[in-house]
Amino acid sequence: MTPDTDRRLVEGWQGRFYEDFAVGDVYKHPYGRTVTETDNVWFTNLTMNSNPMHFNEAYASETEFGERLVDGTFVIALAVGMSVVDVSANATANLGYDDVRHTGPVFHGDTLFAESEVLSKRESDSRDHVGIVETELRAYNQDDEQVLTLRRTPMVLKREHAEPSAARPPGWPAGVGTQPEEL
Repeated sequence: MTPDTDRRLVEGWQGRFYEDFAVGDVYKHPYGRTVTETDNVWFTNLTMNSNPMHFNEAYASETEFGERLVDGTFVIALAVGMSVVDVSANATANLGYDDVRHTGPVFHGDTLFAESEVLSKRESDSRDHVGIVETELRAYNQDDEQVLTLRRTPMVLKREHAEPSAARPPGWPAGVGTQPEEL
């Protein structure tokens, strides 16, 4: 870098805070994710899911689906993970996952996409630094077939209690990376 280059620390996306949520808002989460056979096999083994539908091709080929299904709890975890950037990057806790419905099968090679709709929000009765946001999370495959829906309720920080900045976005400890005095 040359000394005459103007440098500045610019804020990146810091996630939504409680005040940023509005009932009826829908967030289409960035980045689809293709589910691989490795994802399914590792997750099935990791969680000790012994249903042969997930790891026994000979067995699965004789079912109505004709092939192995991706473990449904992996689909939940993936969809929730996709939603973090928009819904819970500033959450202090997830209070619940309710009304979980697998609305379609997921196969190796499917690419999943997720969106969340804000259903309700309210101040916390016991913690003044957070609010409670209820969302419906929906996941779709590449053919626009819904494969999952669930209600998710995180407790989300209020902006005044987070005090994010370009130098210290949520999750960054003080003193890591480029510091304002270096610019």
